[in-house]
Amino acid sequence: MKSIFTFILFLFISVGHAQISLCSWNLENFGKSKSPDAIEFIANTLKDFDVAAIQEVVAGNGGPQAVAKLADALNRAGTKWEYCVSDPTSGTKYSTERYAFLWKSAKIKPVGKATLEVKYAKEIDREPFVCTFESDGKQFTVISFHAIPKGKQPESEIKYLKLLPDEYLGKNLIFAGDFNCPQSHGVFEPLRKLNFRPAFTKQKTSLKKACRNNDCLASEYDNIWFNTSKILKIKVNAIYFYTAFKTLKLAKEISDHIPVQMEFSLK
Repeated sequence: MKSIFTFILFLFISVGHAQISLCSWNLENFGKSKSPDAIEFIANTLKDFDVAAIQEVVAGNGGPQAVAKLADALNRAGTKWEYCVSDPTSGTKYSTERYAFLWKSAKIKPVGKATLEVKYAKEIDREPFVCTFESDGKQFTVISFHAIPKGKQPESEIKYLKLLPDEYLGKNLIFAGDFNCPQSHGVFEPLRKLNFRPAFTKQKTSLKKACRNNDCLASEYDNIWFNTSKILKIKVNAIYFYTAFKTLKLAKEISDHIPVQMEFSLK
């Protein structure tokens, strides 16, 4: 009886609310090094989603061109897509890169201009890329983020994310990206206290150097954090794209991370 009630309640909440599918993917060194076949493969992986947040776009000229080629490949898949690419991040401690968003224009529309969050640029090496989108008359704001590597203490950057809900007061925030840190780490506790929850728990997303006993994943790095008071999570999916390749080495020509996806509706 309880399960039937829960199902009915789910249907009641979902009716009338557009369902949105968001994918986040660290596309390691996404630029000139990606072959046409690699870009075609990436497009085929992303084509069924509504919004894609991409991390690790090359900071040089090759990065924006690669995103443009990806958008073209998505358009050729049968649905109109639009995209935006960030300026290079300002940090110089370890690396600089760009971010990108791509979205299906028939369902999703950007509100204003996507920008890098510069207020904490001195504290965050690769400052997040922020874009507000609208679907079915309701808005949500995706903050795409790529933390410094595990050996550089990514928690020293992640701790600033708790300040962004006040910076974007009234916005329905979603944090998506490669945190280089598992969701179980205590640094996320302030976000939890603000009603944010991870879409994935105990889900490894980075690729090992080599598979062992068919185990190819190493660490719980990539995730999507959402506010449970404003977003209804419908389902999540980790996409094991590497299984399409004969070897892990070939798969890593695409990326050393798998994409993660969450389908949701806005309350």
